[in-house]
Amino acid sequence: MTLHEAIQQVLLQAGGKSLTVPEITKILNANSWYSKKDGSDLKSSQVGARIKNYPHLFSRTNNLIGLKSTTGIIPKKSTPKQKQVPVKKIVMDDNLMMKVLINEKNFKSIADCEQNIPEAPGLYAVRIKDIKALDTVFLNVLAERNDTLMYIGHASKSLRKRFLEEELRAIGHGTFFRTMGAVLGYVPEKGSLIGKSNQNNYKFAPDHEQEIIQWMEEHLIVNWIATDTDLKAVEAKLIKEHMPLLNIAGNPGVINNVRMLRNKCKEIARGDR
Repeated sequence: MTLHEAIQQVLLQAGGKSLTVPEITKILNANSWYSKKDGSDLKSSQVGARIKNYPHLFSRTNNLIGLKSTTGIIPKKSTPKQKQVPVKKIVMDDNLMMKVLINEKNFKSIADCEQNIPEAPGLYAVRIKDIKALDTVFLNVLAERNDTLMYIGHASKSLRKRFLEEELRAIGHGTFFRTMGAVLGYVPEKGSLIGKSNQNNYKFAPDHEQEIIQWMEEHLIVNWIATDTDLKAVEAKLIKEHMPLLNIAGNPGVINNVRMLRNKCKEIARGDR
C-alpha cells in the first residue's frame, strides 16, 4: 500500500472525522498500513507533503485533513505495527543487505518513495516495470536473462543528492541518467563539452531532460538501502553477480550497444561528430 492510500485508510476509518497531520502520522506509525523501508517512523512533514501532492484526494480546512470522497476506497484491516529493526542495524550482514536491495518486492515507483530517500550514504538499484518499453536490442537481453534489473550504484555521502537529484532528476552529473538518456536515443547538443574540464559529463537539452525524467517516472521502479558499509566493494559484488543492463564498469555482462551509445554522446558533446 502506498502512503497516500494508507492516509485514505486512516481518514476512512475515522468515520468521516477530519484529523490533523500529526494525528494521521501517529495513527500510521501505530498501524501496519504503511511502513518505511528502514523501519523508522514517519514524520509529520512526510505525511503533510504527500497530502499536498494529492489535492484531488484530500481536503484541508483550518489544518484539518479530510477525504474529498470515499468512493472506491475499500476498508483494509490493520494490525498493530511490529517494531521493525532499522536497516542501519541489519546491514552489518552484507549478504542480507544485498538481498534486501535486489528483492523485487522492495521496489516502488519514484513518485511513491522520493520523499523518503535520505541524506545518508548507501546503495541504490533500478528496475524496469515492463521490458517492452525498451528498444528491441535491450528488451532481448533482459528477456534472455529473465531479469528487469537496469542499474546498481552507490552514494558515498547522500542518497538524496546522488540518487534522487543527480540520477533521477538530472540535477548535476548522474551516470545512470546520462546512460538512460543515451539508450532512449537522446544526444547532447553538439560541442557542449568544448572547453569543459570534464570531457565525459555530457548533458542533454533541458526539454530532453524533462522527457527522460517523465519516461523514467512512468517505466522505472527503484530501491535503496542507507548504509555506511564498504559501498564500492558491495556495489562491485552486486554488479558482477547480477549484471545490470546499464552498468559498464566491472560488469561481466556489459552490453556493447550501451557503451557505443554513451561514446556517441561523448563524441557529439566534444564536437568530434
